[in-house]
Amino acid sequence: MVIVLDALSQARLITADADRGAALLFARAVRLRGPVRRATAVATAHGVYELTINGRPVTDTVLNPGWTTYQWRLQYQQFDVTELLRDSTTAGVEARVGNGWYRGDLGFAAAKANYGDELGFLCAIVIEYDDGTDDVIGTDRGWAASTCEITASSLYDGQRIDVGAPRTPLVTRELDLDASTLVPQSKPQLVRHESIRPVAVWTSPSGATLLDFGQNLVGWIRLRVTGAAGTELVVRHAEVLEEGELGTRPLRHAKATDSYVLSGGDDSFEPSFTFHGFRYAQIDGWPVAAALDAEAVVVHTELTRTIEFECSDPLVTRLVQNSIWSQRGNFFDVPIDCPQRDERLGWTGDIAAYAATAALQFDSAEFLHSWLLDLALDTAHNPRGKVPNFVPDISRFAGSPGAPVGETEAQAIWGDAAVWVPEALWNVYGDVGMLAAEYPGIVMHLESVLPRLSGDGLWNRDWQFGDWLDPDAPPDRPWLAKADPGVVATACLFRSASFAARAAEVLGRDEDRARWASLAERTRAAFLAAYVDEAARTITSDCATVYSLAIAFGLLEGQTRRWAGDRLAELVRASGFRVPTGFAGTPYVTWALSETGHVDEAYGLLLQRECPSWLYPVTMGATTTWERWDSMLPDGTINPGEMTSFNHYAFGAVADWIYQVVAGIRPGSPGYRTVRIRPQPGPGIEWVRAAYDSRAGRIESKWTTGSGRFELEVVVPQGVEAEVVLPDGSTRVVVGGSHAFTV
Repeated sequence: MVIVLDALSQARLITADADRGAALLFARAVRLRGPVRRATAVATAHGVYELTINGRPVTDTVLNPGWTTYQWRLQYQQFDVTELLRDSTTAGVEARVGNGWYRGDLGFAAAKANYGDELGFLCAIVIEYDDGTDDVIGTDRGWAASTCEITASSLYDGQRIDVGAPRTPLVTRELDLDASTLVPQSKPQLVRHESIRPVAVWTSPSGATLLDFGQNLVGWIRLRVTGAAGTELVVRHAEVLEEGELGTRPLRHAKATDSYVLSGGDDSFEPSFTFHGFRYAQIDGWPVAAALDAEAVVVHTELTRTIEFECSDPLVTRLVQNSIWSQRGNFFDVPIDCPQRDERLGWTGDIAAYAATAALQFDSAEFLHSWLLDLALDTAHNPRGKVPNFVPDISRFAGSPGAPVGETEAQAIWGDAAVWVPEALWNVYGDVGMLAAEYPGIVMHLESVLPRLSGDGLWNRDWQFGDWLDPDAPPDRPWLAKADPGVVATACLFRSASFAARAAEVLGRDEDRARWASLAERTRAAFLAAYVDEAARTITSDCATVYSLAIAFGLLEGQTRRWAGDRLAELVRASGFRVPTGFAGTPYVTWALSETGHVDEAYGLLLQRECPSWLYPVTMGATTTWERWDSMLPDGTINPGEMTSFNHYAFGAVADWIYQVVAGIRPGSPGYRTVRIRPQPGPGIEWVRAAYDSRAGRIESKWTTGSGRFELEVVVPQGVEAEVVLPDGSTRVVVGGSHAFTV
């Protein structure tokens, strides 16, 4: 039997010259020597590819080979194609290759970052015959090349399909490829999920045909249409409406437009070499006499959902659903910041804030682990030796100064993703092997920070993103937060050093454990000396974020922790229970309140409906989490800021607190080998039902206060010990099965 890598070694990366936007078509006809026992296709590309045999796709996955640090990790995919060749005497192999991420003109502000100028396709088909012989059909210059019906493909701008376009023959060439970069597919792939019919179709004030799919989603629109040959349909996408028309300004330079030229027969169009973030679409050119046949195809990485939650407040239930939809849309082969504008990058700060929530909502272990391997490679090759601000790091390939933010020094939160994402995965899944593979990235981040510290051990020398998008910061300067960036960064360093010490201990690295534990204690001492005023009972900059981080990260103890919690609660009440935090503080403000005995204030924040709050977007009809607290203003107009996305998951990080504190399902030890059930009810929510499918089994928590008493029902996996902490402070220990409690 031919081994996969042996087969690929017999193939060559092939390309051809065509218009930059057009997809390439490679084809090979193969005569089979006899009945086929088994057949396997192995493929990858510089670009994205679709492979068919005898006109049938070899896989349901899309946009292969996905996005990795192509310079060092180019994934190949393996498909069983036996049934496609069964009872055949010939095999007609075709592959279409589009720009994808490899030549995608990526990056905000028209950075036009590309990994290379030439698309490429690499494939080997291993055919094993009943007689025990085999053939390997590998790509080489003998494959025919031509243009095809895909005359333009861009992730940002969209795709153009002209089924009548002539296939112009091209000259096939071979390209060099470093075989050491080839790695097997290790993370879940992108797939089509459900399709959604429009809930409304109408004519806009300008006379355009608009569609509302009722849900902000990520994917594309599939059309079925019959019309005159040469008729061109144009489909534009947007997340929101403004003044009755598509609200396209937040897309910035991204055109997000697909177009189709009809054949004159019954056509079905699906632009699978692009993707869009949208709820609304505009279709121009639809034949007047034809019925509109359109559906939105939801596309994202294939992940298993693991959490269920609902409660007596439908807005909170919807908030959780919005978080889940934002994760679905933005876990698009890498954890991206947004799916709609000219960006769609693997911003490290977003996933640092959201990883704990993400790991509970879906089984994200393999997905995030693969991304962390890319993070370590990009960090190792970074000129500053620091974690890039986005991974994969395409800033080095920018064709214009459009990605300057990649040139900062080490960043708190953003760089801390190298530590906090492994921490989240460890807590939820408890996989030692993964932690060991992720540990080098943890070390590289901390070692990049050490030279940036001041003489007194504070991380306060460089510009920082800080508490990004603080609601009180100017819209055009979102880094100008209330929280002192040095306070934020130093607190983050303490958390990262503390987990590094814990990871080193788990991995049996005793010298490292001592090193990072020492760094954590030095950082704590520096933080307390510089920023904590015991006499005045304040922390420097005296705002919600600094108290939240100091409490949640464990910098404070005893009386200091108590007065910090009291001061945080006071600030929250003074804000009218409107969220006063940005990227740094938002995931932790409710945690800091509830862990210091201020559960009522935490619930007050959660249930606030006026902006800025988690429920304000829900009251405005949001079906995903917004980038800004006020991405849409109360009058229905779009925030005038340059950054205005309606699908960003970072502020949805509050869902982690909802699952663990409101529902009360917590890990007692990594991977839920033991469980802690500690629901903390508060004013405004009368009942909760939640379930989490952990690696140890299904955990359920159901409580109500409707009878005037607190009634709790829990389900624990068989053989798993659970500590149940009731609101009166009493504790029960149970093992497996269903249990009920009343206080």
